[in-house]
Amino acid sequence: MVNRYVVSATSPDGSEGPVVAFAEQKRLALKEQVTFYTDESRAEALASFKARKVIDLASGYDVVDASGTSIGMFRKDFGKSLLRSTWHVQQPGLPTYTGTERRLSVALLRRFADSLEWLPYHFDFSVGASIAFSVDRKWGLRDRYAIEINDPRLDRRLVIAMAVALDALQSR
Repeated sequence: MVNRYVVSATSPDGSEGPVVAFAEQKRLALKEQVTFYTDESRAEALASFKARKVIDLASGYDVVDASGTSIGMFRKDFGKSLLRSTWHVQQPGLPTYTGTERRLSVALLRRFADSLEWLPYHFDFSVGASIAFSVDRKWGLRDRYAIEINDPRLDRRLVIAMAVALDALQSR
């Protein structure tokens, strides 16, 4: 059993464009790790993220490029996430971005009604009032997400890793 992730760019007309990353996550792994490839052939690695600890609700996840060089890290803020999921993303040389679910009402519904976990969620990652990037879960038969990057300094691989982690780790 695996979760599959196909990340596509958006074409100028708004339709789904070329694949920019592909990953599969094994379920029930002791230590979470996801490797991203440039396409479904898995011939060329792009990046990966891996949990720092086996079981830790507030564990950090390191994101590295294909050669193992650090791109950044992210971690869940367990205390703040009890009502509204909160994540922190760090890239060397940049401030820490904090991402929270945009709508408290949707966050509360998802927390207290397990059968509603299919509800779309929206995360905005920012420093102060400036939104650096957003991840929006779309309605549909398949899980689909739209990622908008507003801060050009952010490494796209780090943002993709965070977006996939939201899907893979959000319910834990």
